[in-house]
Amino acid sequence: MIKENKKIQDFKLPSTNGNNFQLKKEVKKNLIIYVYPKDNTPGCTTESVEFANYYSKFKKLNVQIFGLSKDSIDSHLKFKKKFKFPFDLLSDEKLQIIKILGAWGEKSMYGKKFMGVKRTTILIGKNQKIIKIWNNIKVKDHVKNVYEFVKNI
Repeated sequence: MIKENKKIQDFKLPSTNGNNFQLKKEVKKNLIIYVYPKDNTPGCTTESVEFANYYSKFKKLNVQIFGLSKDSIDSHLKFKKKFKFPFDLLSDEKLQIIKILGAWGEKSMYGKKFMGVKRTTILIGKNQKIIKIWNNIKVKDHVKNVYEFVKNI
């Protein structure tokens, strides 16, 4: 599992840009990977739309954004097209990277416990070092809070 101020191992994942995302090739800038449970669900849509709304502000700070879930690339392509996201979505159907990022674990809903993707955002520096991890996120004001943090580093 990853930790702040530690280097994250390189990884590759399929991307909506048609190529594989490879971390070490993308960290020429600081980057945000936000992990979310499922395409086209209310909370995940709200969070993704908020990142899209803040996209130009993050870009001015030289920060790239990528969304990540266990959904397929086909699902991601539809989700991205429907909401016109200006960033790519990454697919981890086998949960390999999602687990490394600490975004897989026990959740509960209506008193039932189950394993699932936990909403998580990771800020990774140019040297593949984890700058900040936000765990168990509540969608309201999250993107604004991430932006304020990034603006002040």
